[in-house]
Amino acid sequence: MKLAIQGIGVVGGFGNGIEALETALINKKYQPQSVSIKTAQGPRELPAFLADTSKLEDFLNKKALRRVDHFSRIALLGSFLALQDAEQLEGDRQKMGLVVATGYGACRTTFSFLDSFYDSGDQFSSPIHFSNSVHNAAGGNISMVLGITGPGLTVSQFEMSVPSALLTAGIWLEQGRVDSVLLGGVDEYSEVLGYCWHRFFGDSEWGVQDMNPMAFNLQNAIPGEGSAFFLLTRAEEGSQARYGFIGDTDMGRYGRGKLECSEETLFFIGADGHKKCGSFYKRLLPEQALTTCYTPLYGSLPVGPAFDLAIAALSIKNKKIFPSPFLPSENPALGILRGETDFKGEKICCLKVGGEGEWGKILLDSFS
Repeated sequence: MKLAIQGIGVVGGFGNGIEALETALINKKYQPQSVSIKTAQGPRELPAFLADTSKLEDFLNKKALRRVDHFSRIALLGSFLALQDAEQLEGDRQKMGLVVATGYGACRTTFSFLDSFYDSGDQFSSPIHFSNSVHNAAGGNISMVLGITGPGLTVSQFEMSVPSALLTAGIWLEQGRVDSVLLGGVDEYSEVLGYCWHRFFGDSEWGVQDMNPMAFNLQNAIPGEGSAFFLLTRAEEGSQARYGFIGDTDMGRYGRGKLECSEETLFFIGADGHKKCGSFYKRLLPEQALTTCYTPLYGSLPVGPAFDLAIAALSIKNKKIFPSPFLPSENPALGILRGETDFKGEKICCLKVGGEGEWGKILLDSFS
């Protein structure tokens, strides 16, 4: 069944809220912040797209946030912004479901808990860090704060987490278990993650200031963090939704089944500067496919498809396809859209491919 998108809340290096995302898309502003990495050769300053959660205090007081970690704060802010965008901050949420998708989980708190365990032993390790270290911590905090009493689930399938979460949301709505679903993807940056990136890629490959995701022969990914949440409802025949409708959601693996899309489909691809993943896009995409890519706005993170979904939904609402925020690529095999173009009712397919050829697609259109 189709899912209607009623509200969107986004948090990332570009700012907070759908308006901040739209401004970044129009102005093509995607300057990353800087993080310091401890290495054997001394500290290194490298780029990353980081999220600012200070706006969460517009919805919750500091006392309520005292024991909430960064991972849950990013998720909470995205949830509030999605409900605010849908004009549903107030109301009964007994028939609302919650699905949170994440790849890394609460990695900052997880490693902080391990540090306390190593330093103080099992008897004196931090109970606060422990309770916030599980992947479901964000979902638990959202449910308690927002009073969501419907079913809740956290999906962790790395880069396929968002498509998998959407399949669950669709089943709940189709079965009538809920009247709406608050669904979101959230990931955070941590020092351990930064150190791993440094060891895997080194300064030369990570240290680029501009991602060029369509240059599949280059490793130029920049890590990111943030969240993108959506309020979803059932799409009744002939109904309307502010941001269009999610139709087909599918998952597969290269060489096992075919990526099915109509000829008029426009592809928002989730290439995020990793050579191993990028090599599969040309093999999967149909010949003469029209493509664009927005990962330089939010960086490389497992739940990137949630941001592509938000941008696709915003494109349907505004009836225009935003310009690609990256440098021209030497990739003539792909029909890359350069400048802003009108949205003429074609379908948009958000396509994400992982390092082993696994892929997930999310198809959107403006008709129920």
